[in-house]
Amino acid sequence: MKIEQIFISSEHNFVGHYGQPPGTSPLVEKERIKCVTGKGLLGDRYFNHAEDYKGQITFFAAEVFERLCTHFGIREKPAGVLRRNVIVSGVDLLSLIGCEFEIQGVRFRGTQHCAPCEWMDVAFAPGAKEFLKENAGLRAKILSDGELHLGDAQLRIVKDVEALVSNA
Repeated sequence: MKIEQIFISSEHNFVGHYGQPPGTSPLVEKERIKCVTGKGLLGDRYFNHAEDYKGQITFFAAEVFERLCTHFGIREKPAGVLRRNVIVSGVDLLSLIGCEFEIQGVRFRGTQHCAPCEWMDVAFAPGAKEFLKENAGLRAKILSDGELHLGDAQLRIVKDVEALVSNA
């Protein structure tokens, strides 16, 4: 797998803006980012958001973004417009739901699909929410401190929690 892009934003542009225009807090593209156990990404709007928060970090597949761009004929928007933190290639993110996994020495637990909201239609294009309803990324908890950086990365499944529960 490869980490293609990393984004953070210090403020929400969509959460809390229902029925209003989106905010204007810029996305900041980073070459590396500090992951803090149980808290999130240093400098991101969701850092220390809530105890046991399921979306301390979000991942999105570059391949899905490419399909989205092709479907809508849009090339000028960056993947960051979707407001996911880490854009990766070469991995089926939804297969990591219920798994503990490690990337570049940092451990995570895949918690759930990062379902798209109506803002996808504003941020990207009308119909984007529907297009992404089955594959809009992965929410995860951060289980160990460390740093992610752009470039090649090995994905290591540490534990398939779902399999352990179903076998109990």
